[in-house]
Amino acid sequence: MQKAPGARGTRGIVASGRAERTIPRVIDPGERAELEASRDLYGVISEQGSGRRLEIAGGVCGTIDALPNVLMANRVLGLGVERRPETQELDEIDAFFRAAGTRYYVCVSPQAHGLEELLEDRGFERGYAWAVFRRGVEPYEAATELRVEEVAPEQAADFGAVVSSASEFPPELAETVTAVVGRAGWHCWVSYDGDRPAGAAAMFVHDRAAWFGFAGTLPEHRRKGSQGSLFAARVQRARELGVEVLGTETGENLEGRPSNSYRNIVRVGFEERYVRPNYASPA
Repeated sequence: MQKAPGARGTRGIVASGRAERTIPRVIDPGERAELEASRDLYGVISEQGSGRRLEIAGGVCGTIDALPNVLMANRVLGLGVERRPETQELDEIDAFFRAAGTRYYVCVSPQAHGLEELLEDRGFERGYAWAVFRRGVEPYEAATELRVEEVAPEQAADFGAVVSSASEFPPELAETVTAVVGRAGWHCWVSYDGDRPAGAAAMFVHDRAAWFGFAGTLPEHRRKGSQGSLFAARVQRARELGVEVLGTETGENLEGRPSNSYRNIVRVGFEERYVRPNYASPA
């Protein structure tokens, strides 16, 4: 597995025949937490031999073998935030995904100045975008008869099974999801109805920010307060860890498209901060 490169600054701006001092960009803490969670997750997938990861130009590229041509699973995050990517780096990214036999998304952060134009010049087209949310760590109260536990490694299989099933992943991905339990930065929970796993959710912490993801409830246990209680548990843990900002994302809220996830995120106090475009590689 490749090691993540050190942070690099933006290139100097040429003015009056000389290069100005390079000033590194400050990356939004919520974006950074999401990026680091994805970097670690694709690292797990690469270690298991069930996908690939490439570190390039401050971003991370990842593929998942079990989800070929699911563009949101095979994607590039963080590209162009630290600096503008070079043409040969874009070529290298293309070759990486061609070798995996899949098309892909490039997630374009609002801090990635000029990246959209570079992609459009290469024939990329806008796909379904993500709505990105932020929230503080104000406590959240939730009532449920379910038992909520932050899972230890010996309960990891319950976490992986619920996330995989609730997300309708292929069964082989349950092992991959299971593997994040106990890794540095990851905190995972399962809600139980008696001894039966009902729901699951995760939080990845980086510095003073946390990314919320992997939330799901099995169909037979919905409307029992699982996700509300899992959210409350994550907020409380984030407070204990000194986290200051929470981040998550879901599909853009568009007329004619289901928006249950969007409504649930807003209901627990998240606010939409921006819509992040996803550019699909040429067919």
